[in-house]
Amino acid sequence: MYIHLKLIHEPVPSERWQRFFHRVWPLYLDWFVSEGHGKRAELPECRNALAVHMPELLPFYDRLCELAGGGDLGSRFLSMWCPPPYMAGCSQAAWVRGNPTLVRNYDYDPRFFDGRMRYTEWLKPVISIQDSAWGALDGMNGDGLALALAFGGRKVSGVGFGIPLVVRYVLETCSTTAEAMAALSRIPVHMSYNVIALDKDGHYAVAYLNPDRPANVVHKPVCTNFQEQVEWDEYAAFTQTLQRNEYLEDVLRDENMDRTQLLKRFLKPPLYHQQYLRGFGTLYSVAYDLKRKKVRVFWPDQHIDVGFKSFEEQDLKVTLLRPAGRYMAK
Repeated sequence: MYIHLKLIHEPVPSERWQRFFHRVWPLYLDWFVSEGHGKRAELPECRNALAVHMPELLPFYDRLCELAGGGDLGSRFLSMWCPPPYMAGCSQAAWVRGNPTLVRNYDYDPRFFDGRMRYTEWLKPVISIQDSAWGALDGMNGDGLALALAFGGRKVSGVGFGIPLVVRYVLETCSTTAEAMAALSRIPVHMSYNVIALDKDGHYAVAYLNPDRPANVVHKPVCTNFQEQVEWDEYAAFTQTLQRNEYLEDVLRDENMDRTQLLKRFLKPPLYHQQYLRGFGTLYSVAYDLKRKKVRVFWPDQHIDVGFKSFEEQDLKVTLLRPAGRYMAK
């Protein structure tokens, strides 16, 4: 089993994005209407939600809708307003000794991975790993702010945006962790999410977001897939969310730990998972160095390093499944 990760420098939405969208739209369409067309909000409501909560993105949304063909369902999907529910794993940590670095594993079903890292120049320079065609799973902007998302571990759903678009918005409009937390706290989301932020000055925080209760911002350097407490026992047991959280806290407390060792820990259990056929495998690990404004995407047998001044377009093929017990553990 393998994935592709294609690195693309596309300053503004263009025909390159259009070709990608037309290729993946059938898969996204099946997901988007999986509960029936009537379950999704109508287009005027979708566009109005963007205008109210993230107006700075409207010109880019309109351009993307045009490139996508201007269809009703495609435009509703691209708004990411009240999409169907979905869940991803993820372990995330803010390293603040020396160069502040946000490190995370993204755990999900490889069939639903966009496979794109894009360097865009919309409102700010942003390098991010893409989801939902124009949202971001994680990323860093030119001001030295990084964010990463994770599922929050609750079954509740409601009225709001899919979190990848919110992460994209924060990267486009915010410069510090404080600004990021303020934006995350005011934008409605449709499911339970945890978003960690770290800026170049070493300030970090985690926003616990939900559709049914106010956002809660906590000063923590780690997060996995629960909030103040476990609220979905079966999911927590399957994903080892408590064990991963405790492991990360122990690792960050270790006075002998350095950043190189930290990255290696993300490639070993309990953080690294290979349950791809059950929708919970580590698709990639990534480290955002906010002082140097560099990004490392890494796997057990390979890695790439890019930055705003050194972004080389390439297409990587990454093998995911490996013999039992084979991890980069030196």
